[in-house]
Amino acid sequence: MNRCTPSFLAFALTLVTGLAMAQVPTPKAPVPAPVATPAAPLSPDTVHALTAEDLSSFFDGLVPFALQRGDVAGGVISVVKDGKLLFARGYGYADLKTRTAPTPDATLFRPGSTSKLFTWTAVMQQVELGKLDLDKDINGYLDFTIPARDGKPITLRNIMTHTPGFEDTARGLLPASTDDVDLEKYLKSHVPARIYAPGGIVAYSNYACGLAGYIVQRVSGQRFEDYIKQHIFDPLQMNHSSFAQPLPPALASLMSKGYEKASEGKPRAFEPVDPAPAGALSSSATDMANFMIAQLQGGQFGDARILQQATADLMHSPQHTAAPGLNGFDLGFYQEDSHGQRIIGHAGDTIVFHSDLHLMLDAHVGLFMSFNSAGNEGGAHVIRKAVFKSFLDRYFPYNAPAEPTVATARADAARVAGWYESSRRNDSSLRPLYLLGQTSVAPQPDNTLVISVWNNYAGKPLHWREVGPLVYREVNGDAHLKFVTDADGNIQYWATDVEAPVFVFQRVSAGRSMGRVSLLAGLSFVLLIVTLLSWGIGGWVRRHYGRALVLTPAQRRSRLWSRLGVLALFVDMAGWMTLLGISSVNEDPLLQGTMTPWLYLLFVLGVLALIGALAVVANVVRAWMAPRRGRWVLAGETLLGLAALYLAWFIVAFGMVSFNVRF
Repeated sequence: MNRCTPSFLAFALTLVTGLAMAQVPTPKAPVPAPVATPAAPLSPDTVHALTAEDLSSFFDGLVPFALQRGDVAGGVISVVKDGKLLFARGYGYADLKTRTAPTPDATLFRPGSTSKLFTWTAVMQQVELGKLDLDKDINGYLDFTIPARDGKPITLRNIMTHTPGFEDTARGLLPASTDDVDLEKYLKSHVPARIYAPGGIVAYSNYACGLAGYIVQRVSGQRFEDYIKQHIFDPLQMNHSSFAQPLPPALASLMSKGYEKASEGKPRAFEPVDPAPAGALSSSATDMANFMIAQLQGGQFGDARILQQATADLMHSPQHTAAPGLNGFDLGFYQEDSHGQRIIGHAGDTIVFHSDLHLMLDAHVGLFMSFNSAGNEGGAHVIRKAVFKSFLDRYFPYNAPAEPTVATARADAARVAGWYESSRRNDSSLRPLYLLGQTSVAPQPDNTLVISVWNNYAGKPLHWREVGPLVYREVNGDAHLKFVTDADGNIQYWATDVEAPVFVFQRVSAGRSMGRVSLLAGLSFVLLIVTLLSWGIGGWVRRHYGRALVLTPAQRRSRLWSRLGVLALFVDMAGWMTLLGISSVNEDPLLQGTMTPWLYLLFVLGVLALIGALAVVANVVRAWMAPRRGRWVLAGETLLGLAALYLAWFIVAFGMVSFNVRF
């Protein structure tokens, strides 16, 4: 999520306020688009003309400071309007060592998942040719089988709206070497579990996009990379773009370096992506401008056409939303409607490159930006979002209609309070990791809500007030959030337009919530530490003073096995905490799959920990059955037994003995 901390206050305030003042086949019935309420009249003095000159003043005053404050090495931006390139410029450095500046026409950046738009365009080309059907079982196009769930097969429409029902996958997504990239092998060896029926819950899936690219490859008879070049890059004169990994020598020399932070100055190697259709593109800002022009002009670029008008219109039509009235998905593009404008787009991220593309369909305006560093808390993730908001505020100012707070705010706040987890998650192997990603919905004394995952640019939590039945609006903002119920009125999930609609947040039962688990597991873990310390220190003290425990041989054996069980529980829990801690600061083990052996080790330790928990409980039973055990001893052993039982439940409930490395 795009979040920032209080240390970023100066940058955020300047960025958002101060700089804002600087100079085919018949589709199924589509989902109705959110209806925009007309804006209040604005003074002509508040509207800036969208010209090359004004864009130059705007971006030149905004971006260099943002890069420096966000610890980002460099970036590129291009803007198109009415079928023409209006603005293109590079900022900062493409290579910190040589101090080479990026150029918008000849420096390549990695757009990450923005690459998916080319895959979706290729799918629509094949739909247009009659080789693909958006609503047919995809198994009819594959040479392997994706199992159905609840009797429902996956369709290309499901894939293009990110509703195929797959759990998230990360293993091998960014392999260590381009030698490891193999689309067919990856897809056949990484089939994710299906955790939802298709067509329902939105859960973003890189794997599903890989399937779409593979299907294009099979029905066209061309390698995916070659198909995209011949049918999209060449017609659009995108001469500095490629899905090839590694890049051809002529393009490799033009590739920008990528950095985690500019201040570190150490570039990362070229980042391979597998499956390639999900994010392997390398491209220049002006090449991306050509693609935006074609999409905005119904598939036409100059004398060339990559889609027929009707196909482009279908691709840009609403298909699915998680909650009525909120932004959802067209075919491949997600909706970003804001400022009274109909907007579609797609962001993209590798570890070091971070990009975004926005198409304003009715204004015929497109904006692309890409940055070559993750940066600090106020880095690329914050910059790209704040730049686009400032762009809209400046050129498309909008006064959102007033919405009064409803009378049911207090009761509904209590109704929705609790913990929620992202629908985009991995349940097979990494449940402990996604436990840490849960977010809380907390009612406030003024009947607003605070949601832990959403902060403003100053690092302060956003507040939400109820403006309709289970519909909330950002206080002092325009974003909305909606809670969705089942037929019985039970809260199922919430969705929002404050971010891209690529997942929802589903309600978690109290027993599995981060609030409950962190308290009970934390106390249990502390009790393990105290027990182990007292075991070691107590033995030393007794030896020092010549005192011995008055226990029978059977009791001694039982106590020893109990303490070894405590040690096994401690090692297993500490091992998981270590692995999750490493993953939070270094994504390579997760994305390259090198954490797999460690997962197997932790699964083995989990089995030993469960056996250890039984030993602890057995010792508690023996302690209560033995005569002359002190009340404090019994109380301590009982608490330890309860802690062991809870941790045993935790290990099983969160898949820590699953021996499943499908992540």
